[in-house]
Amino acid sequence: MGRYFGTDGVRGVANQELTPELAYRLGRAGAYLLTAGKARASVVVGKDTRISGDLLESALIAGILSVGADAIRAGVIPTPGVAYLTRTLAADAGVMISASHNPAADNGIKFFGSDGFKLVDEMEQQIEALLDHTDDAIPRPVGAEVGRVLERQDACGMYVNYLAGTTRERLDGMKIVMDCANGAAAAIAPEVLRALGANVIPLAAAPNGVNINVNCGSTHPSALQDAVVREGAQLGLAFDGDADRLIAVDETGELVDGDYIAAILARSLLAAGKLDHRTVVTTVMSNMGFVKAMKLLNINVVQTAVGDRNVMEAMRQGGYVLGGEQSGHMIMLHHNTTGDGILTAVQLASVMANTGQPLGELRSIMRSYPQLLVNVPVAGKQGWDSNIGIRRAIEDVRANLGDEGRVLVRPSGTEPFIRVMVEGPDAALLEKYAQRIADVIRSEMGVLNDDVASVS
Repeated sequence: MGRYFGTDGVRGVANQELTPELAYRLGRAGAYLLTAGKARASVVVGKDTRISGDLLESALIAGILSVGADAIRAGVIPTPGVAYLTRTLAADAGVMISASHNPAADNGIKFFGSDGFKLVDEMEQQIEALLDHTDDAIPRPVGAEVGRVLERQDACGMYVNYLAGTTRERLDGMKIVMDCANGAAAAIAPEVLRALGANVIPLAAAPNGVNINVNCGSTHPSALQDAVVREGAQLGLAFDGDADRLIAVDETGELVDGDYIAAILARSLLAAGKLDHRTVVTTVMSNMGFVKAMKLLNINVVQTAVGDRNVMEAMRQGGYVLGGEQSGHMIMLHHNTTGDGILTAVQLASVMANTGQPLGELRSIMRSYPQLLVNVPVAGKQGWDSNIGIRRAIEDVRANLGDEGRVLVRPSGTEPFIRVMVEGPDAALLEKYAQRIADVIRSEMGVLNDDVASVS
């Protein structure tokens, strides 16, 4: 069976890998399974600002209509907006056309169930099984039973009103610089913060179909950092192409990543008695400083494998309400069923307004430890975790770091790398330790190419 779904939907270069033919088949298979044969079922369809969105939307909707389901066309809207509308409009499913922070040439298709949550692996596998059938046996209704397109001109307005209603705080007088990544946030995020009284200065808010994520947004925040300082703003906000993640900037131009945001929100929710089970969920890539900060507040930290799907799964299993990733995906189940960058921005600004503290002061809740990541290209990854030499090298470094550092070694899921992450208070020592482990991996597993390292 072919594997179409990755860690966040089906992705590829639009019109080459993710073709309109594939989008049509995805629409048919997804709508057929997710609407479970209901009469006049409905599917919410949204997209970001990529030029290929129109192409894929048309094909996807054709597939949905061909099985007798109606398509509720929301137009350009953030991914979490589709999740919200799916629940609010009592639709049977939702679909978002986006490749998040990827380049404009890429695109993707991700599904939501009627509850607004992303699909579990088992449902994606069922869709894939239908795609792999040589004969398309999915029913094709005719006449009055064919689906219709239902335009929702008020879709963005509904989402804006919802987001603004998630806080009681006013942001009057707060100057906020906002990088919309020339994506789905451009027409929505400034309106939400302005509705709360903020003075918003938008950046990268003129999408033209091909400038999404180009030297802007959460993966390229340098222009935002400069603008915050230049404008004398209290807060900077950077979204990605589909606005499901947020990276913030404090009043001095310093970056505030997902670990800091999670820590600030966790403390706020705890003080309000809303941090269920005194627990926050993060991934293994979260900074050690975050874990230490939560321990001082007597807040439990549950760590998962990398990926917001893993965070969400742990949250739902444990009944937790706050989770996130260092990259800026923040999930607040009190409000929405997926990572929501604009919601995160509203809640972060609300903490600032409520406490009267600038973000630079709020971020002092934790100290970020230096992290060194080395990607070691190897000839093969099989058996790396049972290799005695590699295990000994890892344990030696762990013993040297003690309680003041940690080592995380894992294979890449998509590339021929074994990733070595070393974290601790001394950046110079980290390089020495990481290279020691990398050298052993090269020796034991075989070398493919030179390694690429980065320090944060």
